[in-house]
Amino acid sequence: MTGRAMDPLPAAAVGAAAEKEADPQAADLPTPQAVEPQVIVQRAPAPSRMQMPQGNPLLLSHSLQELLARDTVQVELIPEKKGLFLKHVEYEVSSQRFKSSVYRRYNDFVVFQEMLLHKFPYRMVPALPPKRMLGADREFIEARRRALKRFVNLVARHPLFSEDVVLKLFLSFSGSDVQNKLKESAQCVGDEFMNCKLATRAKDFLPADIQAQFAISRELIRNIYNSFHKLRDRAERIASRAIDNAADLLIFGKELSAIGSDTTLLPSWAALNSSTWGSLKWALKGLSVEFALPEDKAAQQGKQAENDVVEKLNLFLDLLQSYKDLCERHEKGVLHKHQRALHKYSLMKRQMMSAAVQNREPESVEQLESRIVEQENAIQTMELRNYFSLYCLHQETQLIHVYLPLTSHILRAFVNSQIQGHKEMSKVWNDLRPKLSCLFAGPHSALTPPRSPPQSPPEDGLCPH
Repeated sequence: MTGRAMDPLPAAAVGAAAEKEADPQAADLPTPQAVEPQVIVQRAPAPSRMQMPQGNPLLLSHSLQELLARDTVQVELIPEKKGLFLKHVEYEVSSQRFKSSVYRRYNDFVVFQEMLLHKFPYRMVPALPPKRMLGADREFIEARRRALKRFVNLVARHPLFSEDVVLKLFLSFSGSDVQNKLKESAQCVGDEFMNCKLATRAKDFLPADIQAQFAISRELIRNIYNSFHKLRDRAERIASRAIDNAADLLIFGKELSAIGSDTTLLPSWAALNSSTWGSLKWALKGLSVEFALPEDKAAQQGKQAENDVVEKLNLFLDLLQSYKDLCERHEKGVLHKHQRALHKYSLMKRQMMSAAVQNREPESVEQLESRIVEQENAIQTMELRNYFSLYCLHQETQLIHVYLPLTSHILRAFVNSQIQGHKEMSKVWNDLRPKLSCLFAGPHSALTPPRSPPQSPPEDGLCPH
């Protein structure tokens, strides 16, 4: 078993020109520009290939630690630049691996993703967050920054993308024309099918029941996605509650301060207790500032839950979504093209039979025969692409399972954040408790602490003082 299975290998593959002829209107997958030679269709694999030979390039041997160690990319906002009409948001993209720091705009990410799809149409290319031209508030901008960070880290840690020149250009090129550089690097070569040495032999490495395995894996990952989507929603609510708790504590302290600052005169019938009320107001105003610390701790807990738990769940969901998108591209792209090519071939054969019956001119019959030969080559190409797409899907499915242990990291981060948060809040409240002594009045209207604070609240919930 080897982990180098996904590296591109220099070799010519098959005829994309014939593929374009087979279905000129299909645009789900990019059509390579290079001219490819004709190929001979491989024979169906023998049943013995159900057990894959040792060293099968289809199999991967990467671990989650290896993928995470490939690179860590930071995406930070830089101060907005005001144009004539719109504010342009820029990002500082820093890579540990390349020891680089470059400035990128959202459109640079768009071109980067387009070039990845052009070169690797059969791989999991993550989706980008939506672009919002007008009315982009801080909350939207921050959410998009987080999504762009997840996108570029998934790409930088992919076994194939991480070794491609497109990624290196995006993370390290500091010139002003990065979009043109990206397009030049991607468009001068064909897609992975044209450059992979194993492309025309992909069928030989696939299990005989690959279609059934694909359907099972797709259903499994769909279920995993739905479950983790619900987990993410719950984690977001937990983090949101902590932030709301911080806001409530802040308002609580402000209200105590407002009570202590009240200057309304006491009525005459309450004059006997005027000194008690004045001392109580003074004590409440002094205590109001003590609620700033628990408010700050609650806000920190909410932010920590967002960064350590919610973001990790979003990262995994982005990966699962890219797999779902890849499955759709497989069905609507190469598989759909293959079916249309077969349908077109069937129509041509009927025309050929009709021409033979009607004794048409030899030239028209020769032209029709030539078109049938071209269509047969196109079908051969589509069959090879279909198997190569399944080959890539098999590897990307393995990659999903490599990321599954991320669940352990997420749960550990969640539990640790809860433990740390409760410990910190418990200490804050325990430190605040002795300061409440100024609120309790003695027999001569002096505010003194109670002799012995109750170990537990009375059954009616009221304080005995």
